[in-house]
Amino acid sequence: MVYEFIIVGFSNFPQHLLPAFFLLFLLMYLFTLLGNLLIMATVRSEHSLHTPMYLFLCALSISEILYTLAITPRLLADLLSTRRTIAFVACASQMFFSFTFGFTHSFLLTVMGYDRYVAISHPLWYNVLMSTRTCAHLVSLSWAGGSVMGMMVTLIVFQLTFCGSNEIHHFGCHALSLLKLACGKETSSVTLGVILVCVTVLMGCLFLIILSYVFIVAAILRIPSAEGRHKTFSTCVSHLTVVIVHYSFASVIYLKPKGPHSMDSNTLMATTYTVFTPFLSPIIFSLRNKELKNAIKKTFQRKFNPLSS
Repeated sequence: MVYEFIIVGFSNFPQHLLPAFFLLFLLMYLFTLLGNLLIMATVRSEHSLHTPMYLFLCALSISEILYTLAITPRLLADLLSTRRTIAFVACASQMFFSFTFGFTHSFLLTVMGYDRYVAISHPLWYNVLMSTRTCAHLVSLSWAGGSVMGMMVTLIVFQLTFCGSNEIHHFGCHALSLLKLACGKETSSVTLGVILVCVTVLMGCLFLIILSYVFIVAAILRIPSAEGRHKTFSTCVSHLTVVIVHYSFASVIYLKPKGPHSMDSNTLMATTYTVFTPFLSPIIFSLRNKELKNAIKKTFQRKFNPLSS
């Protein structure tokens, strides 16, 4: 029975570069926290942003903050440590929270796609279909779905017996890396089951998002003026960009062919993806969403130059 695991994902990296990685990831980590907190504070303070789209954006920011808190502090500590061990219970907890907040993030992106579909395709029914109660239910279902997925995958993995090596060739308690340490006849079937469940859910979310945008594009093309089409589509750009970034990075990491040095490169890419994707989201939403960008500017002016307002 294994009571603790050893994280060896960084062991083969050039050790002189680890402090540079630490500094880079630390800056990204802090910016992710501050950027998402700024979005939440701006939405809370600006009455014009009290709409379903920004309610979902706040929920997305919360999921990104919690996802980052579940993984990055431990990652930063391991970058500067010489012995990288993690207790069995702590490993299970990290897996549960990372899967919970990761899947919640995907569910919320799907809900945001549906929100844009309703706003553009059925504008007269928008306030009815996307009432405060409906929005609260959609956010609650996203969090409940993420929690169920996190609990299910964690229980499936940790009900196995770990009787071999206790070295995890990853930067944290990654499900597939842990499954390689399990022993027993059912390990291969459990591994296949975990992969199928995760891929099915994530591809299902992506399919629903694509379907939403098919209807959105069809509705936009029916708008007679080019200016109207551009203005309408601009409300979707930030969400669409985050979806593309989220799924593109994940596809490159998890679907690329494995080479002779894939273990080290996978660890580096997965680490970068884990820190970099949440780092990009507040930047994209702040820069690509004109309404939110103007609200942030207004908030800063009120705070630091009250006479100008």
